[in-house]
Amino acid sequence: MEDERVNKEYDSSSIQVLEGLEAVRKRPGMYIGTTSSRGLHHLVWEIVDNSIDEALAGYCKHIEVTVCKDNSIIVKDDGRGIPTDIHPKTGKSTVETVYTVLHAGGKFGGGGYKVSGGLHGVGASVVNALSDWVEVKVYRDGNIYYQRFSHGGHPDDELKIIDHCDKDRTGTTVHFLPDDEIFTETTVFDYDILKTRLKELAFLNKGLRISLYDEREAEKKDSFYYEGGIVEYVEMLNKNKNPIHETIVDIEGADKDIKVEVALQYNESYNESVYSFVNNITTPEGGTHEDGAKRALTRIMNKYATTNGILKEKDDPLTGEDCREGLTMIISVKHPNPQFEGQTKTKLGNSEVRGIVDKIFSESFERFLMENPDQARVIIDKSMTASRARVAAKKARELTRRKGDLDVTNFYGKLSDCKSKDATISEIFLVEGDSAGGSAIKGRDSMTQAILPLRGKILNVEKARLDRALGNEEIRTIITAFGTGIGEEFDLSKLRYHQIIIMTDAYVDGSHIRVLLLTLFYRFFRPIVEAGHVYAAQPPLFCIKHGKTIKYVLNEEERDEYLASLSPNTKYDISRMKGLGEMDAEELNETTMDIHKRILRQITVEDAIAADEVFSKLMGEEVEPRREFIETNAPHVENLDI
Repeated sequence: MEDERVNKEYDSSSIQVLEGLEAVRKRPGMYIGTTSSRGLHHLVWEIVDNSIDEALAGYCKHIEVTVCKDNSIIVKDDGRGIPTDIHPKTGKSTVETVYTVLHAGGKFGGGGYKVSGGLHGVGASVVNALSDWVEVKVYRDGNIYYQRFSHGGHPDDELKIIDHCDKDRTGTTVHFLPDDEIFTETTVFDYDILKTRLKELAFLNKGLRISLYDEREAEKKDSFYYEGGIVEYVEMLNKNKNPIHETIVDIEGADKDIKVEVALQYNESYNESVYSFVNNITTPEGGTHEDGAKRALTRIMNKYATTNGILKEKDDPLTGEDCREGLTMIISVKHPNPQFEGQTKTKLGNSEVRGIVDKIFSESFERFLMENPDQARVIIDKSMTASRARVAAKKARELTRRKGDLDVTNFYGKLSDCKSKDATISEIFLVEGDSAGGSAIKGRDSMTQAILPLRGKILNVEKARLDRALGNEEIRTIITAFGTGIGEEFDLSKLRYHQIIIMTDAYVDGSHIRVLLLTLFYRFFRPIVEAGHVYAAQPPLFCIKHGKTIKYVLNEEERDEYLASLSPNTKYDISRMKGLGEMDAEELNETTMDIHKRILRQITVEDAIAADEVFSKLMGEEVEPRREFIETNAPHVENLDI
């Protein structure tokens, strides 16, 4: 609404200059984290965040992002447009100031924005510094203003009027091409990465339309618009998880210029899916906003269960873990001055937020339980069942505790441990089958490589609570070998191997076992994955022999590239590799285990929400979403052996 908008007179006085643009090109990692693909996409987020700020202020309704054929990016919005008058401190136009002076923007106390997002708040100038060229068009006051910057952010000319437009038309269009001297790894934008983040931003800013176009492929486009905001976000996340109550709890409130939104719904799964954001920035490590919501949830559920006689005097109180089993919850806070812990802004530190979120959440959630007794009872019953399972799991955990150091070469008749006790150089191979396990034991470096053969397929933990998982011998063996414990006892510092390598065949059964293991790690050992300790071995698919040369390649593409590199007169022999269990020790070492020759794929959780969705589709109870996923992705699958 009009009275909620901030500083309607958006002009040069709204832009505060903190310092000049420094040598961003010399140390780009300080500003965008990395010059890999992640840093490349970060350029888009910085420009989009500026448009989002206009939406948060109440002016922008539509943001369009276009990937051009040359992998340049256009970000267009219908906000107020960057001010074009001369900035009093720089003597340059405000557009030029924003794009050439580091920390110049409406986010730094100049009154431009009440709340703003953006990871570092240095967006426009850093994108300019790291681009081959940038073009900016501003629509304001019936004029179209234009300025171009070349290689490293140098203005080609001053800001000028190039045309006229309708007086009611406002907005900013930014077109930039990342500099391949900076982004040496890749300058190719990934449509799916862009799509995932832009969809998330649309969920977090209800009523804002965000469109994505890809000119590299005909008719590839998506448009996101969610009138329900994070309520629709929860609805999407629970689509494959069988919600146990109909209504998605929708909580909104504000206090001291801090706006709080929470949406939640319980499902039949045994996993907690809680995601939090501050000013559209994801906070995977949580913080005071997440603490406040979780604390209130546990307190209100215990209060309701006790008041209504569900929780008896003889019963232990419900723990936070009990109350969050099967919970999908989005927490979104908009704060005028957020304080984050660490450079990457992954944890909110503002102490006042904890109490504000607690108060707003408590009042609304308690009202929901009281007004919806049938749904409340289903939720409380699930938490009571989780409580009983937690007690059972505690007893089962005793079975996984070590009686002493693993200084023997055989554990449970399975683990062939390495001699080294230095976790930083030790690695464990989880090997499919006894046959491959035997070859791996013979072909390993016994000083640093441990081997754990797995018999058959482990339990699908997507469909099981921790107590049942702990009843599975294979899982107990894995837990014991890792040394970290599990559940409330988990301690990452006790991990005995800093490289956990899943070594399975590239065929269907091997892929299934790999997914089962990844599901186990994601649900019960997620910090191990997040810390980068989990890898998948990459056994080659083909062996090419010519003369005395033997070349192993991973797939058809590598095979064709290698063959094309050979001289036309070369005689060569191609053979398809055997499965791991059919390789002898020498072959297995040569192709898959030798640290100087092997190829490993690190397993990461780049986007926790997307990963959660995929695991739910692939391993959950619902058949239809799994079928849809397979049908959608089948055209992109290569090397499928059936």
